[in-house]
Amino acid sequence: MWLFFLFVAVPIIEIGLFIQVGGFLGLWTTLIIVVLTALVGTALMRAQGMAALQKLQSSIESGGNPADPIANGAFILIAGLLLLTPGFFTDTIGLLLLVPPVRQSLIRTVAAQLKSRATAYASSGFESQTKYASDTVLDGDFEVVEDNVNGEPGNSGWTRPEE
Repeated sequence: MWLFFLFVAVPIIEIGLFIQVGGFLGLWTTLIIVVLTALVGTALMRAQGMAALQKLQSSIESGGNPADPIANGAFILIAGLLLLTPGFFTDTIGLLLLVPPVRQSLIRTVAAQLKSRATAYASSGFESQTKYASDTVLDGDFEVVEDNVNGEPGNSGWTRPEE
């Protein structure tokens, strides 16, 4: 369904908007607006992209969680691609993605969707469980095998001497 919207509905929306805006403002004014939004959007994307890269670098250097700067950078990249695509609909979405509160709201929504689909957690020691949205619990057993005290390799498939 998303591919249908992306490849069929978006161009139809763009063509309709070009016809409406072009009929109201005229051909040259419409073309100038499209070129200007691409130029302004590219400048905004470059500035915000550099800021997101600096936040990512400082987050990594301080040992923090880089997920937020990575998500912001990804949405800024998507915004740039949308702004470089000619059209009023894609320009509007691209410009909205460059507004930090809109971007943060979208990141929270996407994160909540991902979290609702699969949640993983681990307990201490060797015991761990993974719980998925379908409530299927994967459980496993293990056995601790002591190393040989004389330092010789064991008899497992990994350490058995070649014959």
